[in-house]
Amino acid sequence: MKTLFSFIKKEFTEQVRSGKLWLLFIIFILFGIMNPAIAKLTPWLLETLSDSLAESGMTVTSVTVTALDSWVQFFKNIPMGLIVFIILESSIFTKEYASGTLLLSLTKGLERYKVVVSKAFVLSALWTVYYVICFGITYLYSAYFWDNSVAQNLVFSVVIRWLFGMFVISLTVLFSVVFKTNTSVLAAVGGCVAVSYLAGFLPKIKSFVPTYLTDGNSLIYGLSESGNYTVSLIITLLLTVACVCISIPLFNKKQL
Repeated sequence: MKTLFSFIKKEFTEQVRSGKLWLLFIIFILFGIMNPAIAKLTPWLLETLSDSLAESGMTVTSVTVTALDSWVQFFKNIPMGLIVFIILESSIFTKEYASGTLLLSLTKGLERYKVVVSKAFVLSALWTVYYVICFGITYLYSAYFWDNSVAQNLVFSVVIRWLFGMFVISLTVLFSVVFKTNTSVLAAVGGCVAVSYLAGFLPKIKSFVPTYLTDGNSLIYGLSESGNYTVSLIITLLLTVACVCISIPLFNKKQL
Protein backbone atom coordinates (compact mmCIF):
# COMPACT_ATOMS: atom_id res chain seq x y z
CA MET A 1 0.00 0.00 0.00
CA LYS A 2 2.90 2.32 0.69
CA THR A 3 4.06 2.21 -2.93
CA LEU A 4 0.48 2.80 -4.12
CA PHE A 5 0.09 5.90 -1.95
CA SER A 6 3.51 7.11 -3.04
CA PHE A 7 2.53 6.81 -6.70
CA ILE A 8 -0.79 8.58 -6.06
CA LYS A 9 1.13 11.39 -4.35
CA LYS A 10 3.46 11.55 -7.34
CA GLU A 11 0.46 11.86 -9.68
CA PHE A 12 -1.05 14.73 -7.68
CA THR A 13 2.35 16.44 -7.57
CA GLU A 14 2.57 16.16 -11.35
CA GLN A 15 -0.88 17.75 -11.65
CA VAL A 16 0.36 20.75 -9.68
CA ARG A 17 3.70 21.03 -11.51
CA SER A 18 2.07 20.84 -14.96
CA GLY A 19 -0.41 23.57 -14.04
CA LYS A 20 -3.38 21.39 -14.95
CA LEU A 21 -4.74 21.37 -11.41
CA TRP A 22 -4.97 25.14 -11.13
CA LEU A 23 -6.13 25.64 -14.72
CA LEU A 24 -9.04 23.21 -14.30
CA PHE A 25 -9.75 24.64 -10.86
CA ILE A 26 -10.19 28.11 -12.39
CA ILE A 27 -12.24 26.80 -15.32
CA PHE A 28 -14.76 25.00 -13.11
CA ILE A 29 -15.02 28.02 -10.80
CA LEU A 30 -15.79 30.19 -13.82
CA PHE A 31 -18.42 27.74 -15.01
CA GLY A 32 -19.95 27.74 -11.53
CA ILE A 33 -20.19 31.54 -11.58
CA MET A 34 -21.37 31.71 -15.20
CA ASN A 35 -24.40 29.47 -14.62
CA PRO A 36 -26.37 31.85 -12.37
CA ALA A 37 -24.77 34.93 -13.96
CA ILE A 38 -26.09 34.11 -17.43
CA ALA A 39 -29.54 33.39 -16.00
CA LYS A 40 -29.50 36.64 -14.00
CA LEU A 41 -28.41 38.73 -16.98
CA THR A 42 -30.87 37.21 -19.47
CA PRO A 43 -33.70 39.75 -18.89
CA TRP A 44 -31.23 42.64 -19.18
CA LEU A 45 -29.76 41.24 -22.39
CA LEU A 46 -33.21 40.79 -23.92
CA GLU A 47 -34.20 44.32 -22.92
CA THR A 48 -30.99 45.69 -24.44
CA LEU A 49 -31.64 43.85 -27.70
CA SER A 50 -35.37 44.56 -27.78
CA ASP A 51 -35.11 47.52 -30.16
CA SER A 52 -32.96 45.71 -32.73
CA LEU A 53 -35.16 42.63 -32.47
CA ALA A 54 -38.28 44.75 -32.94
CA GLU A 55 -36.85 46.09 -36.19
CA SER A 56 -36.57 42.49 -37.36
CA GLY A 57 -40.22 41.88 -36.53
CA MET A 58 -39.60 40.04 -33.27
CA THR A 59 -41.42 41.04 -30.11
CA VAL A 60 -39.65 40.64 -26.77
CA THR A 61 -41.91 39.96 -23.79
CA SER A 62 -40.95 40.18 -20.14
CA VAL A 63 -38.95 37.23 -18.88
CA THR A 64 -39.18 35.82 -15.37
CA VAL A 65 -35.95 34.14 -14.32
CA THR A 66 -35.88 31.40 -11.68
CA ALA A 67 -33.31 28.98 -10.31
CA LEU A 68 -34.34 26.58 -13.08
CA ASP A 69 -32.65 28.84 -15.62
CA SER A 70 -29.45 28.71 -13.60
CA TRP A 71 -29.51 24.90 -13.45
CA VAL A 72 -30.26 24.67 -17.17
CA GLN A 73 -27.02 26.60 -17.68
CA PHE A 74 -25.26 24.18 -15.33
CA PHE A 75 -26.28 21.19 -17.44
CA LYS A 76 -25.24 23.08 -20.59
CA ASN A 77 -21.81 24.07 -19.29
CA ILE A 78 -20.74 20.95 -17.40
CA PRO A 79 -20.27 18.95 -20.64
CA MET A 80 -17.80 21.60 -21.80
CA GLY A 81 -16.01 21.29 -18.48
CA LEU A 82 -15.83 17.52 -18.91
CA ILE A 83 -14.47 17.89 -22.46
CA VAL A 84 -11.73 20.26 -21.28
CA PHE A 85 -10.93 17.91 -18.40
CA ILE A 86 -10.57 14.87 -20.69
CA ILE A 87 -8.49 16.77 -23.25
CA LEU A 88 -6.05 17.97 -20.61
CA GLU A 89 -5.90 14.67 -18.75
CA SER A 90 -5.78 12.33 -21.77
CA SER A 91 -1.98 12.39 -21.56
CA ILE A 92 -1.86 10.92 -18.06
CA PHE A 93 -0.55 7.63 -19.50
CA THR A 94 0.72 8.60 -22.95
CA LYS A 95 3.22 11.20 -21.80
CA GLU A 96 4.87 8.56 -19.62
CA TYR A 97 4.97 6.11 -22.50
CA ALA A 98 6.88 8.71 -24.49
CA SER A 99 9.27 9.71 -21.70
CA GLY A 100 9.86 6.18 -20.41
CA THR A 101 9.24 7.16 -16.78
CA LEU A 102 6.71 4.36 -16.29
CA LEU A 103 9.27 1.76 -17.31
CA LEU A 104 11.70 3.23 -14.80
CA SER A 105 9.11 3.00 -12.00
CA LEU A 106 8.22 -0.59 -12.91
CA THR A 107 11.86 -1.71 -12.91
CA LYS A 108 12.12 -0.37 -9.35
CA GLY A 109 9.44 -2.84 -8.21
CA LEU A 110 6.15 -0.98 -8.69
CA GLU A 111 3.38 -3.47 -9.56
CA ARG A 112 1.61 -2.70 -12.79
CA TYR A 113 -1.92 -2.79 -11.37
CA LYS A 114 -0.97 0.03 -9.00
CA VAL A 115 -0.24 2.27 -11.96
CA VAL A 116 -3.76 1.80 -13.33
CA VAL A 117 -5.43 2.08 -9.92
CA SER A 118 -3.51 5.22 -8.93
CA LYS A 119 -4.14 7.05 -12.20
CA ALA A 120 -7.82 6.08 -12.21
CA PHE A 121 -8.09 7.24 -8.60
CA VAL A 122 -6.44 10.60 -9.31
CA LEU A 123 -8.64 11.31 -12.33
CA SER A 124 -11.78 10.32 -10.41
CA ALA A 125 -10.83 12.42 -7.38
CA LEU A 126 -10.02 15.47 -9.47
CA TRP A 127 -13.23 15.20 -11.51
CA THR A 128 -15.25 14.85 -8.31
CA VAL A 129 -13.62 17.88 -6.66
CA TYR A 130 -14.00 20.10 -9.73
CA TYR A 131 -17.59 18.98 -10.23
CA VAL A 132 -18.51 19.63 -6.59
CA ILE A 133 -16.92 23.08 -6.78
CA CYS A 134 -18.94 23.98 -9.88
CA PHE A 135 -22.13 22.58 -8.34
CA GLY A 136 -21.52 24.30 -5.00
CA ILE A 137 -20.99 27.75 -6.52
CA THR A 138 -24.05 27.38 -8.73
CA TYR A 139 -26.15 26.18 -5.81
CA LEU A 140 -25.12 29.01 -3.48
CA TYR A 141 -25.68 31.77 -6.03
CA SER A 142 -28.97 30.24 -7.16
CA ALA A 143 -30.14 30.05 -3.54
CA TYR A 144 -29.11 33.68 -2.99
CA PHE A 145 -30.91 35.08 -6.04
CA TRP A 146 -33.85 32.68 -6.28
CA ASP A 147 -35.16 29.48 -4.68
CA ASN A 148 -33.53 26.14 -5.51
CA SER A 149 -36.61 24.23 -4.37
CA VAL A 150 -38.26 24.90 -7.74
CA ALA A 151 -35.76 22.49 -9.32
CA GLN A 152 -37.19 18.99 -8.92
CA ASN A 153 -34.94 15.95 -8.45
CA LEU A 154 -31.95 18.32 -8.31
CA VAL A 155 -29.59 16.15 -6.27
CA PHE A 156 -30.36 13.03 -8.28
CA SER A 157 -29.92 14.79 -11.63
CA VAL A 158 -26.57 16.22 -10.49
CA VAL A 159 -25.35 12.85 -9.18
CA ILE A 160 -26.15 10.91 -12.35
CA ARG A 161 -24.45 13.64 -14.42
CA TRP A 162 -21.36 13.16 -12.26
CA LEU A 163 -21.58 9.40 -12.84
CA PHE A 164 -21.57 9.93 -16.58
CA GLY A 165 -18.34 11.87 -16.14
CA MET A 166 -16.90 8.93 -14.21
CA PHE A 167 -17.86 6.66 -17.09
CA VAL A 168 -16.00 8.88 -19.57
CA ILE A 169 -12.98 8.87 -17.25
CA SER A 170 -13.01 5.06 -17.13
CA LEU A 171 -13.02 5.03 -20.94
CA THR A 172 -10.04 7.39 -20.88
CA VAL A 173 -8.15 5.02 -18.58
CA LEU A 174 -9.00 2.00 -20.74
CA PHE A 175 -7.99 3.57 -24.04
CA SER A 176 -4.89 5.13 -22.48
CA VAL A 177 -3.77 1.59 -21.70
CA VAL A 178 -4.57 0.41 -25.23
CA PHE A 179 -3.14 3.34 -27.22
CA LYS A 180 0.08 5.32 -26.96
CA THR A 181 -1.01 8.71 -28.36
CA ASN A 182 -3.40 11.36 -27.08
CA THR A 183 -5.12 11.60 -30.45
CA SER A 184 -6.00 7.92 -30.43
CA VAL A 185 -7.25 8.06 -26.84
CA LEU A 186 -9.45 11.10 -27.48
CA ALA A 187 -10.79 9.63 -30.74
CA ALA A 188 -11.70 6.34 -29.04
CA VAL A 189 -13.38 8.04 -26.07
CA GLY A 190 -15.24 10.44 -28.34
CA GLY A 191 -16.31 7.57 -30.56
CA CYS A 192 -17.79 5.62 -27.65
CA VAL A 193 -19.69 8.65 -26.37
CA ALA A 194 -20.94 9.39 -29.90
CA VAL A 195 -22.19 5.81 -30.31
CA SER A 196 -24.03 6.05 -26.99
CA TYR A 197 -25.50 9.41 -27.98
CA LEU A 198 -26.72 8.15 -31.35
CA ALA A 199 -28.12 4.99 -29.77
CA GLY A 200 -30.16 7.27 -27.53
CA PHE A 201 -32.29 8.21 -30.52
CA LEU A 202 -33.62 4.65 -30.70
CA PRO A 203 -36.72 4.54 -28.47
CA LYS A 204 -36.28 0.91 -27.43
CA ILE A 205 -32.76 1.32 -26.05
CA LYS A 206 -32.43 5.03 -25.21
CA SER A 207 -33.05 4.41 -21.49
CA PHE A 208 -30.20 1.87 -21.35
CA VAL A 209 -27.29 3.92 -22.71
CA PRO A 210 -24.96 6.01 -20.48
CA THR A 211 -25.75 9.28 -22.26
CA TYR A 212 -29.33 8.96 -21.01
CA LEU A 213 -27.95 10.14 -17.67
CA THR A 214 -27.16 13.55 -19.16
CA ASP A 215 -30.84 14.48 -19.46
CA GLY A 216 -30.83 16.60 -16.33
CA ASN A 217 -33.23 19.24 -17.63
CA SER A 218 -36.12 16.77 -17.87
CA LEU A 219 -35.60 15.86 -14.23
CA ILE A 220 -35.40 19.37 -12.79
CA TYR A 221 -38.49 20.43 -14.74
CA GLY A 222 -40.38 17.38 -13.49
CA LEU A 223 -40.88 16.01 -17.00
CA SER A 224 -39.26 12.72 -16.03
CA GLU A 225 -39.06 10.66 -12.85
CA SER A 226 -35.83 9.49 -11.22
CA GLY A 227 -36.98 5.87 -11.48
CA ASN A 228 -36.75 6.09 -15.27
CA TYR A 229 -32.97 6.29 -15.01
CA THR A 230 -32.38 3.27 -12.80
CA VAL A 231 -31.42 0.85 -15.57
CA SER A 232 -29.11 3.34 -17.28
CA LEU A 233 -27.54 4.20 -13.93
CA ILE A 234 -26.78 0.55 -13.13
CA ILE A 235 -25.44 -0.17 -16.63
CA THR A 236 -23.23 2.93 -16.55
CA LEU A 237 -21.89 2.03 -13.12
CA LEU A 238 -21.09 -1.53 -14.24
CA LEU A 239 -19.43 -0.29 -17.43
CA THR A 240 -17.34 2.18 -15.43
CA VAL A 241 -16.06 -0.52 -13.09
CA ALA A 242 -15.57 -2.95 -16.00
CA CYS A 243 -13.44 -0.49 -17.97
CA VAL A 244 -11.05 -0.02 -15.05
CA CYS A 245 -10.95 -3.75 -14.28
CA ILE A 246 -10.24 -4.61 -17.93
CA SER A 247 -7.49 -1.99 -18.01
CA ILE A 248 -5.46 -3.84 -15.39
CA PRO A 249 -4.83 -7.14 -17.28
CA LEU A 250 -4.34 -5.21 -20.51
CA PHE A 251 -1.69 -3.03 -18.89
CA ASN A 252 -0.05 -6.12 -17.38
CA LYS A 253 0.50 -7.44 -20.93
CA LYS A 254 1.43 -4.12 -22.51
CA GLN A 255 4.90 -3.66 -23.96
CA LEU A 256 6.41 -0.42 -22.70
